[in-house]
Amino acid sequence: MADRALSALIVDDEAPARRLLGLLCVELGLHVAGEADCGEAALKALCERSVDILFLDIAMPGMGGMEAARRLPRDAHAPAIVFTTALTAHALAAFDVGAVDYLLKPIEPDRLVLALMRARAFLTGRDAGTTAIEDHLWVSHRGDLVRVDLAAVQRVEAERDYVRLHVEGRSHLLRETMENIAARLPGPLFRRIHRSTIVRRDLITGLRHEGGGVWSVVLHDGAALRIGRSYLEDVRQRLTW
Repeated sequence: MADRALSALIVDDEAPARRLLGLLCVELGLHVAGEADCGEAALKALCERSVDILFLDIAMPGMGGMEAARRLPRDAHAPAIVFTTALTAHALAAFDVGAVDYLLKPIEPDRLVLALMRARAFLTGRDAGTTAIEDHLWVSHRGDLVRVDLAAVQRVEAERDYVRLHVEGRSHLLRETMENIAARLPGPLFRRIHRSTIVRRDLITGLRHEGGGVWSVVLHDGAALRIGRSYLEDVRQRLTW
């Protein structure tokens, strides 16, 4: 993998954009195996030949890049997905569908080099039969994207269609369900104490009986969080961590 040239399929509904990206790819030693102008054409092309990297625009007539990425099979031949777009609003969704990078137009050569490094790392792991462990989330913060290490999350609270991540004195809203976020958090580090609350285990210093069968966990900073009745027995049993 380290020595051979990588192949790429460029998908964009604008011919000038495909041509420019193709030139940049050739300059960096990539083999441009083909082009497509929409998601449907991209999926058809991938059925006919496999490529290492799939450069995907997002907003295209017919099937857009995000939908095309969702329909790609996740198997031993899956390409590394790199979104190329003028839109900033879909960055979080891009990482949710397994993209290795998200490039904003106009694409800078140095930024493309970094994307290719990430793509090569993905392909190396794919060919070795290893699966990368998800250890972070991407969240919006003041218009930017911020990487949040899962192990740094202190607690998670449900807020309607969102969850709020509390991380080192800050909080971030993420459009996600509690069930999905619970599945993504490293299980040994966290404990769900309520249908609306997940807490990092090492921050719990004790339990407090509030009366009337109501219990709370006490955190290292003195805060008390109520334990849901259906979670109480599980929390009490696991105090022997």
